[in-house]
Amino acid sequence: MTAMLAGLMALNAFAIDAMIPALPDIGRSLGVADENRRQLVVIAYMIGFGSTQLIWGPLADRFGRRPVLAAGVALYTIFALLCGIAGSFALLIASRVAMGASAAVTRVLVVAMVRDLFESEEMARVMSLVFMVFMVVPVLAPSIGQAILLFAPWRAIFIVLAGYGLIMLAWAWLRMPETLHPEFRRSLKIGEMAGAAWETLREPQSRGYTLALTVTFASLVAYISSIQQIVFDAFGRPELIGLVFGGIAAPMALASWTNSRIVGRFGLRRVGHGAAAAFVVVTAIHAAIALSGHETLTSFIILQALAMCCFALTSSNLGTLAMEHMAPIAGTAASVQGVVGTIGAAIIGFVIGQAFDGTATPFIVGTALCAALTFVLILFTEPRALFAPIRIDTGKRIEDPPCLPDDLG
Repeated sequence: MTAMLAGLMALNAFAIDAMIPALPDIGRSLGVADENRRQLVVIAYMIGFGSTQLIWGPLADRFGRRPVLAAGVALYTIFALLCGIAGSFALLIASRVAMGASAAVTRVLVVAMVRDLFESEEMARVMSLVFMVFMVVPVLAPSIGQAILLFAPWRAIFIVLAGYGLIMLAWAWLRMPETLHPEFRRSLKIGEMAGAAWETLREPQSRGYTLALTVTFASLVAYISSIQQIVFDAFGRPELIGLVFGGIAAPMALASWTNSRIVGRFGLRRVGHGAAAAFVVVTAIHAAIALSGHETLTSFIILQALAMCCFALTSSNLGTLAMEHMAPIAGTAASVQGVVGTIGAAIIGFVIGQAFDGTATPFIVGTALCAALTFVLILFTEPRALFAPIRIDTGKRIEDPPCLPDDLG
């Protein structure tokens, strides 16, 4: 189950990161000379990814996780093929928006399904394992993209993505059980959906940690949007793009795995809040080095890898805290939080990416500001629970969900 959920989440990472080495070829092929404008290939996907989450969640709360997931992944596959045959940059961007809009189903339903099955520290442990695979993908995706470009044009990358979508569709349809608890099934009445959405925004813990996650993920969007230009232009080492991605993403995956091992012992807040504080310190040091003019490719890889380790530990636990009180409306809550987080992160990350001036400094300073604001939002959300230890009544699995087969574990 965890492997399947991780594979579904990885659809998005592949769709974003496999594009990075192909951006120059896409620009040349479709007549886009402005390098900053090429970032729209990434940003458009993110905008689409955030635009439909309010649709997928209520549908999943009404009809169940399984059929809604299948519909979204099928659409993802279709739009990936459309990207592969796009004859203009405008059509490519429109297809990328639609592709992201379809893939949003995986973000909403993976979070909702984990919340269906687990609580608190145990939920954070499972989400860490899911995100571990999600973090490993950036190690592989750029290298896969580069390997495809050695033998085929950039369009072949989208064909490969469509094939991966088909594989995940078949796997999920054949092996995934329905995790929605019958007593939590909701109608599609506008009033009821609006009430669930309002409850998600009104509940202080949900609202506060959603905003903190938004700013945290903005640093990731800025990284994905800017890394090709940073490696190609700022450091002049385009042949190392895969190595740079791997050197930064592999520690992220290790951090996610580590979180799955320690969160049950030390607690969501102690680990998540501590990681957020470390995120501030590491990015502040990195910004100081960049502003002093002593930034090198080696220092960039080391400090950015440390920052992304802190990001991985922070995001897994803050996401769990945002969903902690949302069990009866898990699908809708995941949708609302996803919309706020994805669109907000895409906008902030795009602004940081557009500030690229031929150096890594705007990105590094922007990341430091995101880290600082994340910690401030955490402080305002739970000032009396900062670095709090594990709660005695959490960390347990929901007993015997009636809709699950015995062999799920």
